[in-house]
Amino acid sequence: MMEAVIHGMVLAVGLILPLGAQNIFVFNQGALQLRYKRALPAIITAALCDTLLIFAAVGGVSLAVLSLNWLTPFIYGAGVVFLAVMGWKILQGGRADERAVILPSKEQIAFALSVSLLNPHALMDTVGVIGTSSLQYGGTERWAFAAAAAGVSWLWFMVLAAAGSVLGKADPSGRLVRALNIASAMLLWAMAGYMARQLWSLLAA
Repeated sequence: MMEAVIHGMVLAVGLILPLGAQNIFVFNQGALQLRYKRALPAIITAALCDTLLIFAAVGGVSLAVLSLNWLTPFIYGAGVVFLAVMGWKILQGGRADERAVILPSKEQIAFALSVSLLNPHALMDTVGVIGTSSLQYGGTERWAFAAAAAGVSWLWFMVLAAAGSVLGKADPSGRLVRALNIASAMLLWAMAGYMARQLWSLLAA
């Protein structure tokens, strides 16, 4: 049992920590919201989505869904659109008035859903790495593996938003946060361009 738990935690750390759209969004909301608790909709939604994907992958559901030939190009196309839109939204925080990206709860939830469920690489990593790795375990151990991976996700997003909150409070002028938003937008657009290239390759094949 303990081996499965540790394995799930290590895999989750490797998949969740690298910089991506989901991490950028949660960190920015932590930095821009006036209080930490106001970033909770983004934190909880992102963590719930990861938990859903992890348990679906371990249960074999996501693998069956992604086996549909038409779904992969659709996910990549949706990913390009949401990354481009999110980059523009975050870029508003790089201007003099960063309030444009201080999102209310409903918008936080909507954006967190999009960056979590319309991210092709996150979906493929969850299915390909966590789903496949869970096959070596059976019964209770397999679900302990999934729970450990999901637990890391919850802890990571809470810490990430807290780090953003600390940065926001330490930067009363807002200059550092605005610079971060500009860099984040550029990164998201670069990711959108990369996904668009992959989509073109899929359609041209």
